Amino acid sequence: MKAIVYTKYGPPDVLELKEVEKPAIKDNEVLIKVCATTVTPMDWRFRNGKNIIARIMSGLIRPKINILGVELAGEIESVGKNVKLFKKGDQVYGGGRRGGAHAEYICLSEKDVVIKPANMTYEEAAAVPFGAVAALQFLRDKGDIQSGQKVLINGASGGTGTFAVQLAKYFGAEVTGVCSTTNLELVQSLGADEVIDYTKEDFTKTGQTYDIIFDAVGKNSFSNCRGSLNRKGVYISTVLTLPLLLQMLWTSMIGSKKAIFMIAKPRTEDLIFLKDLIEAGKIRTVIDKCYPLSQTAEAHRYAEKGHAKGKVVITL
Repeated sequence: MKAIVYTKYGPPDVLELKEVEKPAIKDNEVLIKVCATTVTPMDWRFRNGKNIIARIMSGLIRPKINILGVELAGEIESVGKNVKLFKKGDQVYGGGRRGGAHAEYICLSEKDVVIKPANMTYEEAAAVPFGAVAALQFLRDKGDIQSGQKVLINGASGGTGTFAVQLAKYFGAEVTGVCSTTNLELVQSLGADEVIDYTKEDFTKTGQTYDIIFDAVGKNSFSNCRGSLNRKGVYISTVLTLPLLLQMLWTSMIGSKKAIFMIAKPRTEDLIFLKDLIEAGKIRTVIDKCYPLSQTAEAHRYAEKGHAKGKVVITL
């Protein structure tokens, strides 16, 4: 099968299209023909090797896993003998927690995928498992979001931020989105009550305070945002850095305001929850660009600039 392989850290050019062996299915797994996948921040951070924590996770000297891609949508090609939930031909979406989706086929546990939302294309569905699940788990599970709270989403037009705005509104919050000038209308269309143009205004200096500040792009810090949090407010970042790790330890012991990070993992119940919201018209996917598998390096190059509106998708 064709797959995008990398054996060393570096720029997008380290990604190569190669013929590799088709994965062998285990008894509790499904073999999926990948129809669409994406380039997430996790993918390009693991590829470039610049984030020390990501590098510790993926291999200090060279990457341990050579095919990236953590979210996908596709069709079941075959099922292991112990699989009960799926059959050949089922259209599914989900996440490869250890990568592997930048390829024509992937083997996953039947717990890692669910039936694809009926009203989404493969491209739209592939964009959900990482971005939407991360937004859901950060806001609901770690932020304990409540109706009537004031929530700020920094990076509201990005792959995770677009879902975070919609989910925060679903949970009844008053939502402020932060994005660039060109994305103001997009974020408003997703339901944000207020939108701040970061090129013209610094949200940490407006005097407004929030119950949750969700930094969906990891470009701010708890120290900068602390003054903009209400008492018992929570700062959540999608990017783990050493300073944030120290702040998490410190705020877990002292003070009412908390700094939080977690590793989001696609879970069956969350994928089903999101599927129901999608089919009810409560959430939609925003796709910026689609690239064929052969242009995955270009997709990484574009995504890594950090200016994508929604998701960057790879089609197969």
